[in-house]
Amino acid sequence: MTAVVANAMSKPRLTRLSELYVKPPVYFVTLCTFDRKMILNNAATHSVFVRFCETATGHGIYVGRYVLMPDHIHLFVTSSLEGMDLSTWIKSLKNTLSKSWRAGAVAVPHWQKGFFDHLLRSADSYGEKWAYVAANPVRAGLVTAAEEWPYQGIVHDLERADFRRS
Repeated sequence: MTAVVANAMSKPRLTRLSELYVKPPVYFVTLCTFDRKMILNNAATHSVFVRFCETATGHGIYVGRYVLMPDHIHLFVTSSLEGMDLSTWIKSLKNTLSKSWRAGAVAVPHWQKGFFDHLLRSADSYGEKWAYVAANPVRAGLVTAAEEWPYQGIVHDLERADFRRS
């Protein structure tokens, strides 16, 4: 809750936030394929992605909700560890998916360099951001209702903080 500060001669103003994010932080991440290749929306890629995210817990990484669009991935990720190296984890995810595509003769390169990340400030912004992301396949004209898109889901419930305190 934000307090209001005022004195007799000035208008009330909001105080600064004492904390910028929840602990541990939740990141909203977007990865794009090279030249926006449409190689992500298939059952094999979805399966490799989910298996990779499930095993990430061994490294203290937890993936929440996600959507695989044809040419980009949106996901929410957090960690039970201080100082999570998000860049290293994303690089490993990209390498894992690329390995599966090379085995299927999908031409390289597969990924745009880097990724986009946004640090969420509260559980409310997680829900709001997810509502927007879940509607991506509908806005793209791929389905008529978000729940029809087969390449989305949730690996861990990031709204439950207890699993991240180990």
